[in-house]
Amino acid sequence: MEEIAAEKRRRKKRPRRNGGDAVVDITMRLCSIASGSSGNCVYVGSDATHLLMDVGISGKRTEAGLSALGLSMRDIDGICITHEHADHINGLGVLSRKYEIPIYATAGTIEAIKQTASLGEIDPALFQTIVPDERCIIKDITLCPIRTSHDAADPVAYRISHDGKKIGIITDLGCYNDYTVECLRNLDLLYLEANHDVHMLQVGPYPYYLKKRILGERGHLSNEAAGKLLSRLLHDKMQAIVLGHLSKENNLPELAYESVRVEVTMSDTKYNGNDFPVYVAKRSEVSDMIEVW
Repeated sequence: MEEIAAEKRRRKKRPRRNGGDAVVDITMRLCSIASGSSGNCVYVGSDATHLLMDVGISGKRTEAGLSALGLSMRDIDGICITHEHADHINGLGVLSRKYEIPIYATAGTIEAIKQTASLGEIDPALFQTIVPDERCIIKDITLCPIRTSHDAADPVAYRISHDGKKIGIITDLGCYNDYTVECLRNLDLLYLEANHDVHMLQVGPYPYYLKKRILGERGHLSNEAAGKLLSRLLHDKMQAIVLGHLSKENNLPELAYESVRVEVTMSDTKYNGNDFPVYVAKRSEVSDMIEVW
């Protein structure tokens, strides 16, 4: 724990406009522990509060990922679930029984989780019901669940706020609308799905019904759709974008990165694809920590 404590105290230097360095505090951090159709788990935290957004990998892998960040499951204040598909809840049963961590999810998602036999018994007292568009406070972090269009019981994305800074985590949506855009305005950091390349999916080995599902309005965002959504969300103070939930069979990290940047450059926005740092979350490894200051 000394490593994370030292990291929490660390202050980052940024160049001043008139020369010299300005020292700024790190307000929040985000790190993808795993990302993709085979399992998703994202850490978000402040100095005082530590959250996991989904635990779609094994408990052992989740613990190892946190250890790489200088944390343990004992430090986690809550597990926030977006929806009940296996790649978002696979480790939930084991971790909840071992550590008794509160689980935050919508009423529909909680019911679906309870019906997932593979998870085993989960103490009902651990479930904390959240409501889309209503704030939920966990210590010094505020969550606002956002409704999403996906073929799950009651799925949400999350807008996460602390000390005036805002992070958005949104994956598993087949389409977006003005409501989505409004909920994600003025973010400092955006973790955004770029699931597939449409051509790779169309000519790939997936059966027709699965291709239709992924391409449908309750499926997943393509690289191009992700770029179009990002174009509507960019603003001068956006610090970084992380692309996540890439399909192993129907996408490539380099392709997602370039496609999203091209869409931004071609859009009506005043920005181009080189104006902001864009990262791609790693599938099976812990990604770099992104700091919001």
